[in-house]
Order: sequence, then C-alpha cells, then structure tokens
Amino acid sequence: DLLAGRPVARASGGRAPNMAAGSAGGGCAPAPLLLLGLVAAAGLGGEAARLYRPGEDPLTVLEAGTVRRALLNSSAAWVLQFYSSSCGHCIGFAPTWRALAGDVKDWESAIRIGVLDCGEEENYKTCKEYGILYYPTFRYFKAFTKQFTTGENYKGSDRELQTVRQMMIDFLQNHSQESRPPACPPLDPIPSSEIASLFDKNSHHYTAIVVESSNSYVGREVILDLIQYENIMVRRVLNSDKAFLEKLGITSIPSCYLIYPNGSHGLINILKPLRSFFSSYLKSLPGVRRKLVSQLPLPKKQNKQEGTEIKAWKEFDKAKLYMADLESGLHYLLRVELATHKTLEGAELKTFKDFVTVIAKLFPGRQPVVKLLETLQEWLVSLPLDKIPYDAILDLVNNKMRISGIFLTTHVQWVGCQGSRPELRGYTCSLWKLFHTLTVQAAVRPKALINTGFEDNPQVVLQIMRRYIQHFFGCKACAQHFEEMAKESMDSVKTLDKAVLWLWEKHNVVNDRLAGDPSEDPKFPKVQWPTPDLCPECHDEIKGLHSWNEAQVLQFLKHHYHNENILYKYTEGQVNTNEIEVGDVRERKDTNLPKKTSGNKDNKILDQQNMLDSKSQVLDKLIANNGPVRDRGKNAIESVIHKETKPSVSFLGIGFSSIDMSLCVVLYVASSLFLMIMYFFFRMRSKRWKVRYYRLGV
Repeated sequence: DLLAGRPVARASGGRAPNMAAGSAGGGCAPAPLLLLGLVAAAGLGGEAARLYRPGEDPLTVLEAGTVRRALLNSSAAWVLQFYSSSCGHCIGFAPTWRALAGDVKDWESAIRIGVLDCGEEENYKTCKEYGILYYPTFRYFKAFTKQFTTGENYKGSDRELQTVRQMMIDFLQNHSQESRPPACPPLDPIPSSEIASLFDKNSHHYTAIVVESSNSYVGREVILDLIQYENIMVRRVLNSDKAFLEKLGITSIPSCYLIYPNGSHGLINILKPLRSFFSSYLKSLPGVRRKLVSQLPLPKKQNKQEGTEIKAWKEFDKAKLYMADLESGLHYLLRVELATHKTLEGAELKTFKDFVTVIAKLFPGRQPVVKLLETLQEWLVSLPLDKIPYDAILDLVNNKMRISGIFLTTHVQWVGCQGSRPELRGYTCSLWKLFHTLTVQAAVRPKALINTGFEDNPQVVLQIMRRYIQHFFGCKACAQHFEEMAKESMDSVKTLDKAVLWLWEKHNVVNDRLAGDPSEDPKFPKVQWPTPDLCPECHDEIKGLHSWNEAQVLQFLKHHYHNENILYKYTEGQVNTNEIEVGDVRERKDTNLPKKTSGNKDNKILDQQNMLDSKSQVLDKLIANNGPVRDRGKNAIESVIHKETKPSVSFLGIGFSSIDMSLCVVLYVASSLFLMIMYFFFRMRSKRWKVRYYRLGV
C-alpha cells in the first residue's frame, strides 16, 4: 500500500490492469506485449530494484536505453509490464508474472514478455513518454513497428495466469496474416476436409491435430508450445463436423490425433486432456527436437555496467525521524511521481496547489528546502492560468532560474525507510512519514495555516492527502484502498488532534492487512505501531485484551514527528545551509560547495543573461500550453518570475539582491558626502573664529 506498507491486491485474486484487445483479423500478427509494471521507485540512486532479475527470470528486463530499440522493427510481438518496484500491488503480482513468462518461454520467437521499472529514476522520463500513470500498466506492441508508439492497453480485469496467457493469444490472432511475426504459425482452425487429404501420404514430419470446441485455447497453446521444435506441425480442428469425428473415433474433446511421417495415423491416448500433457507428449516423439536457432538479439546497455551496486546499510535509531527520508520522499514526489502528468489542470492543478501551500507552511525542513517550497507556492498562487505544464514546475524545483538559497536533494538516501532489498519500503514508507509529520505539525502549530484558507479545517492535511493519492499516487489499487478508508470515517474527524490519530489508526489497519504479504519486508514486519518498546504507555489491557491508550498515543506521535526529534544525519550537504548557493541541481557536480562568483565582468553579464533566458523559457512554456494569455496574466507571470530571478550575491552567508546592494552603495555614498560636508562646515567655522579672535587681541 502506500507509506509504510503497500496496499495491494493479492496476485491471485486482485483486479488487474488494462489491455486493449487488438483489431479483428485473421492469422497471428505482431503483437509484442510489453508488460511493464510501473511501481513507484524504491531502487533510486543506482540501487536498482531486483523485483525482476535479468539473466535469472525468464523474461526481458528493459530500461530507458534499451526499450525503444527492443520494440522498433522487432520480429516478435511484445507484452510489456510497466511497474514500480515500491508498489505493493506490483510486488504481489511479480510471482504471477514470472510464472507466466516461464510458462510461455517457448513462445518468445512470436511474442515476448518484458518489464520496465518506472520507479527507477533513470526510467521515469521513458515511462512518461509511454503515458504511464499507474502501476502496473500492461501494454502490447506489434512486430515490425517502424515508428514510436505507446502500444495498446490491456483492459482485462482478471489477471490470473491463464487469463493473461489467453489474452496474449487473442492479441496475436487479432492481427492480419501479412503482419504477423514470421515464427508464428496459423492459429485459426482448419476445415476437416484439409486434414482428410493428409491421410495415407508420406511426409517428412509429424502432423498433430488438436480437436476442440470453438472457445477452447488448448489447441492454440499447443501450437505455440511447439513453434521452436522441428519435424512436427500442429493444427487445430473444431468439433463441428460430427461425421468426421466419428470416422476418427474421437468421442471426447479436446483430443489429439497424430499423423506419422510414414502416413499411418491414430488417436493419442493421453491420461488427461490438458495442454501440458499434449505438448509434453509431442515434444518426446522420436525425431522431434528443438530447432538450432539463436535467440532474438536485444540491444545492449550503453556505457553502463549491470546495476548490481549494493548500498551500505545505514545504522539508524528507530525512535528518531530522519530528514533524509522526508527530503528523499519529497524529491521523488516532485521530480518522479508528478512527472507522469505532462500538464496539470482542473482538479489535479487545484490539488497540487493546495498540497504545496500546506507543505510550504508545515514542512519542518532545512531553510533551502523550505524556501524552495515557499517560492513554488508563491509562484503557483500568482499564476492566472487554468493549466500549467509540468516542465515549468520542474524547472523551478531544479532551480533553473538560479534563485539564491533554494535547494532540494536529487539523491535518494533512505535511512529509517531503507529496506532489506531495494524494492522494499523506500518511497511509500517516506510518504507515510511525510503525511504523519504534516498532521502533527498542523496540530502543534495551528497558526501556521493562518491566511491560507485552511486555518479552520481540522481535516485539511487528510483531505489533501486523500486528493493527492487519488490524482497522483502511482499504485491505482493502493489509491482505491485508501479512498475506501477515507469514505468510511474521515468525516468524523473534528479536531486537529483527531486527524493525527485517524491517520495513525488507518496506517495500522494497512499494516494488519499486509502482514505476510509479498510486499512485507522480512526485516521490518508489518506490526501494530508504536510497539511496546517504543511507547509502553501507549498499550493497555482491558479484561485480558489489548487496547490502545489514545491519549498516550497522541502524545507519542506529537513527540515522534516533532522538529526536535528529527535527525539530519545522512542528509545531503551537511554544512551551513546558508552558504549553499544552488544553480541547476541536475548539472552541479558538488552540491556541498558554495557556487563561486565570477570575478570577471563579462562572466557576470553572461550569468545575468542566462537568468533572463531561463525566465523566458519558463514564460514560453506557460504561454505555449495555455494559448493566448491576457496582458494582466502575462504581466503577473513576468512579475513573479522577475521577482524570483533577480541576480543575488552571497555575502557573509546572507543572500542580498541587486536592489539590496544598490541601496547599500547609495547609503554609503550619501553618508560619506554628509560627513565631508560637516567636516568642511566646521573647518570653515573654526577658521573664521580664529581670525576674529586674533583681531580682537590686537
């Protein structure tokens, strides 16, 4: 589920993602189904998730640098799962997907199975190009595709292994004969008259005829099971010709009738009429052997070693809150999860604006992060637009406009949220911690939301969390689960303290439901929290049954998520944050060092020109995505950007704008002139006094 655990549907019974059926047609066509499970990212920062293991699992693990080359002009169709390694729904489905890939391994010359982890930061732009919004998302792609395509969605609700396997067959069969993968044999049934012509004729191969009903998939599955074997051909016949069946002595279906190379023929006696029994028997016939063909080539990674880096375990105190978890979660939220939406408008834009307003007021972070959130909030409020391109938001988050003193890490450092495996915990854990922190901050600092319009709303953090999860959280099943809990009891929250307890209670409901789930980290089992060792006063016993002392729980939560309980160990840039001047965070090599100011006048002019260029780019993006903008609106945008992009100078750790420096110079010159005037005034007066005194003495 999200936050500390991961709400998921079970692999066996859960409702599945969508795939669109292909167009009607005959034959077996190119339908590369690339099932890419998009799971929110636990394997960031070089710590590649191992939900699927390249070289070990019977499927193809793709990434940003290989996915397009694998799909374009492929001789096989693809089924791709876009997933996120931190999505519990995806984790629960992974065993089924691996089992499916192993079950249809012999089909790969016609249709291949692959995965792409959208939770890995290096892949999120690619997932955005494919229009992936939720995880897991399943897409299929035709063979011999010449141009980029986002594929076709799988729209089925049943994701049982057998159902998905049959859907793959439908995808293949619903394509034209002309465009089908070369290795894919005909899957349509043939007339009985065509089979009769094969009797009593010598051949160089076996011919197996699977007799079945029109809605049976056994024959087509056996055909695909045998496509990599030579000296045998498999065809299917429907049971509509009763006279033909009587002639062959077939009394039940499905059945398999075999024509031998010497022309003799007869019904195969198999213990159970199942696909696996038919395929195994046919593969064991004398002379039937696997074809000596090389596997389909895949593009190799460019300039990148296999992602086997294992990060060192970070020792941490479970009684403390770590800023590294909160900042890393905020980084993933703003730069990765939000990036799946190319444009924000309507309810999504309103939700994002409200989220930024609340977090800018309540986030107990370091000054550069808080200043970034405040700048983003001011910028959003000042824009008179109905929709905003995500790239414009990203430019501000990345400080493309080079505003002094704002910075958000680009490196993930899970500490209290680290898992025993890269795909466990991570972002979902940090999201729980973030919203717990916001509910507590709202309760202990109620005046922080004054003049925001939220000051009299005790449910404000919960409502914004609910809308954020609904519109932006990648795991759709998790979002639906949270929505069910919210509908059930969120309206009963009447105070800020009750909001703190409501979220704590629902988090424990999620932990209870996910105990023993595949998404559970064995090193961090899903238990009721806080545990007795953390808060013994929180636990009571009434008539032999455990009960919570909610007054003590509230006190514990207010302490645990308070500013004073936050540790800054492992955070990026453990120096005086006022000395950090950040430019483009994605282009910096060392974010811990202050940005050197140019001593050359030409360089200063160039820096100012770059800031003006950045401002123009942001303005162009906004106007391009919103059509003609009224003069008032355009002026408002320009004024906000001008305000944010004023050149600044870092002096003694304090950021001064060019206006501040100009005022200092003016005051300095004015005071100097005043002192000079006073000096000459008293000097002249002194001379006149001396002359007068001298004359009187004479």
